[in-house]
Order: sequence, then structure tokens, then C-alpha cells
Amino acid sequence: MNKQIRLAKRPEGLPKKDTWNLVEEEIPTIEDGEVLIKQHYISLDPAMRGWMNDAKSYIPPVQINEVMRAGSIGEVIESKSDKYKVGDYLSGWGGVQQYVKTNGDNWYQVDPRLAPLPVYIGTLGMPGMTAYFGIFRVGQIKEGETVLISGAAGAVGSVVGQIAKIKGCKVVGIAGGEDKCRYLIEELGFDGAIDYKKGNIYDAIKRECPVGIDVYFDNVGGDILDAALSRINMHARIVICGAISQYNRNVVQGPSNYLALLVKRARMEGMVVMDYAKDYKQAAFEMGTWMKEGKLKSKEDIYEGIENFHKTFLRLFSGDKLGKLVLKVSED
Repeated sequence: MNKQIRLAKRPEGLPKKDTWNLVEEEIPTIEDGEVLIKQHYISLDPAMRGWMNDAKSYIPPVQINEVMRAGSIGEVIESKSDKYKVGDYLSGWGGVQQYVKTNGDNWYQVDPRLAPLPVYIGTLGMPGMTAYFGIFRVGQIKEGETVLISGAAGAVGSVVGQIAKIKGCKVVGIAGGEDKCRYLIEELGFDGAIDYKKGNIYDAIKRECPVGIDVYFDNVGGDILDAALSRINMHARIVICGAISQYNRNVVQGPSNYLALLVKRARMEGMVVMDYAKDYKQAAFEMGTWMKEGKLKSKEDIYEGIENFHKTFLRLFSGDKLGKLVLKVSED
């Protein structure tokens, strides 16, 4: 049987357990041109909260009774396709379920001998691509600049900071708790870290970024975005990647300090990783090279059992995780 997580209703605020149903159905039968994938790992990302809202966005919402949308990776166990054979490992949008059939469109093959499977839905997957194109294409970092990152201990933020360090920037991360701040400095090589749960965020940013901020990579929005805008330099770039502090609010809190963009002739731009799909291969090659050279570290926080989807998903919003949040739904 195929266990699936299906959207049962649209949540208001933080999703409750009855937002989804755990159902079982027959493992799908494939037709000519299709493969059957046994999924091993599911990617859990803050964006999933937005996909549940019945609102206009960059991607259609998940419909009621549909399998919850999510990135995934697994092994081909049956094939009637000329493109993929049994034993191949594929990553794509398989959703929160144990088995999925596909014609292979928008899936790509990975090599488990080069990196563990969870890395392909983390640093070498959508979060890594988001970090790469966000900091290069939108942030346009230059050597010697000061880069501030919110959500810095998460899947995207941790990679953004490491890339900025590789490119010769001063990097300061904002995270929740002493352990995460210590991880940023001692494990990832950040130049400074700010615990947003402790003390005044405005004072902390001024202390860690005494000459101002050239690039701010925002994953949280809200009060921290306001505080960052108060310290931007002339022609600063603000990358709006996410706003995790706002996803469960009925009314989104916009930036009250937005006039800083005018005064500093700065730019604030949103980014969606799907816009850069044609260049993923190039980015993955470069980041894979950095990983081999020991310049880029990958951290996956893995939990087991599709039955534990809800409580694992909530870790995205409680901050009770480190690095990329992954749910293991079947044995490798």
C-alpha cells in the first residue's frame, strides 16, 4: 500500500493535525513511458505553508484532497520508460507519499555514490539552488561587502552565508538560540551571529555590522526585516526569499522602514528559485566542487515516519531544527 498525506482543509494560522489526512491506497500501476518511484526522503520547506492557501501566488495552491506538494527523492523500482531504468535515483516533486508514478518530466537523476540522498533535496536541491541564485543573481555580492542573513541556520540561510564567505564577504547570521549562533561561527565560519531571541535586534545588528549592510538576505520578514533596513548602505540589495514569521498570520506585517530604500537608493527584490531552472546544473556543479574541496558544508536534520509528518512539519516554525529538515518515509 501507498501511504499518503493529503490536504484535508485550508489552515488558519499554524496548521493543526487535522489539516491533513493520512490515507492508504494501492501502489499505482505504471503505463508505457512511466516509472514507479519508491520515495525515500521528503523535503519539508516553509514555502509549503503558503501553498496551502487559496490565494494567487507564483504556483497554484494545493487542492483539497490532493497529496501535499513537496520535493522528494527516491529509487526507480519499475520502469516502462526509455529514459530511466530500475535502480536509478530520481529527485523531483513527488509529494508527501511513499510511492509515485511519473513520466519523468521535471525529475532529474542523481548519483548516490557522490553524495547522500538527503543532500540532493538540501544543499544540492531546491534550498541550495535558492541560496545560490538568490545571493548571486539578486544579491549580486561583491568581495569585501557585508552580508546579513536571517534564518541563517536553516537550509537556505546556512548555504547563503557559506557562499558569501567563499566569495570574500563579511558574513553575519541571525538565528534563534545560542546553539545555532555557535554553529554559524564555529562550524560554518560566519564572522558574526545574532541571537534574535536575546536583546535588542537593532542594537545587535549595529554591533555586528558597524559599517552597515550591503546585502540583506531575508528569510523571515517582520520585525527583523525592519531592523535590517535601518542599517542598509547606499545601493544595498535586499533579497526577499521568504517570510517565515508571517506565513501563519491572517494579515501580513509589511516593512515600516521601507523609506530607507529611497534614502539609500537601495533595491528590494523577491526571488523564486524556479525562475532559474535552466541553470541548476551549473549551480549544482559549482556547489558540488566546493563540497569536495571542504569549503561548503551540508547539514540535514532527518526525522522518520510519514505518520510523523505533522509534528515534523511544525519544526519549521518552532525553530526546533538545524539545517535542512527532511522526513524519511521509507527505507533506502
